[in-house]
Amino acid sequence: MTRQTRQSRTSPAGSARNLHQAYDTALLDLDGVVYAGGEAIAHAVESLAAARADGMHLAYVTNNALRTPDAVAEHLGELGIPTEAAEVITSAQAVARLIAEQVEPGSKVLVIGGEGLRVALRERGLVPVESAEEEGLAAVVQGYGGPDLPWGRFAEASYAINRGVPWYASNTDLTIPGARGIAPGNGAAVEVVRIATGAEPQVAGKPLPPMHRETVLRTGAKRPLVVGDRLDTDIEGAFNGEVDSLLVLTGVTDGAQLLRAEPKYRPTYVDRDLRGMLTGQPEVVAADGGGFGCGRWTAVAVDGVLELRGADVDADGESDAIGGGDAIDGLRALCAAAWTHAGEGSCGLDAGKALARLGL
Repeated sequence: MTRQTRQSRTSPAGSARNLHQAYDTALLDLDGVVYAGGEAIAHAVESLAAARADGMHLAYVTNNALRTPDAVAEHLGELGIPTEAAEVITSAQAVARLIAEQVEPGSKVLVIGGEGLRVALRERGLVPVESAEEEGLAAVVQGYGGPDLPWGRFAEASYAINRGVPWYASNTDLTIPGARGIAPGNGAAVEVVRIATGAEPQVAGKPLPPMHRETVLRTGAKRPLVVGDRLDTDIEGAFNGEVDSLLVLTGVTDGAQLLRAEPKYRPTYVDRDLRGMLTGQPEVVAADGGGFGCGRWTAVAVDGVLELRGADVDADGESDAIGGGDAIDGLRALCAAAWTHAGEGSCGLDAGKALARLGL
């Protein structure tokens, strides 16, 4: 097991122990990790059940401020993942705490978003309101309100902010995964208000410290493992909090984005889905003759191109009968070659053919 630090990571780490035994608490993102479009992602339910049965604590940490912890826990239960509301931590809770620390108790807060924000504000002794014309308005808070949030709500926020009312945002994720694909997230809505006001919000959600603090306060985790699908929230949040992370490829991040990742976006571990929590992680090693090896794959940089040497895989990304070589091992080797070449920057090597060979 390794501890994530702010030093540059040049390859995914290995772990001789199964991850669910090496860490006491999994801090799991929801959208793109546990479910997408309301439906459980393949292998999520059974993987989480196995980790919990073996003693790992599970906490669900989401930047989505739309739903309340009770509603999220109920949904997870319907998917076959028994969950208590206390095991759900949202960016709505983090931003509500942030606001409460800066305004008087009982202050009015204009809400641009869903019920999750209103419940979190009341939990902190604040009063959610709907109009910028409310007397004594102390803050504006903006969070994801779902695809049907009326356009007029952005105007309401702008009216108050342009008068000097402090502006807060639960998170700034530009996109959110759904059953039909990738859709605009709260960050896109925040950009609308920013354009109209020229203001900058205080942001609470991942990857920023208020969300990490909220998570630690609510879970009491001592050896946490952040599990997510986004480099710019989950993985960067783990980096900022100096804790380890597992990137799963079931959400918005693909192989090409991972290879281009700057140091703060590089995960400790990489795996296909949540089954990776239940296993150890193979070590990436320097290969004889140059490059980096993982499993039966070796990745090398040659004339501006990342090349992959080793056995092919079948259409499902599994080992073939000739030589073996799981696709994720190939990706780990490619990460080492790309990140080492990039150093503190972003890798510009062409990896298209190598990723196509892996089916990633």
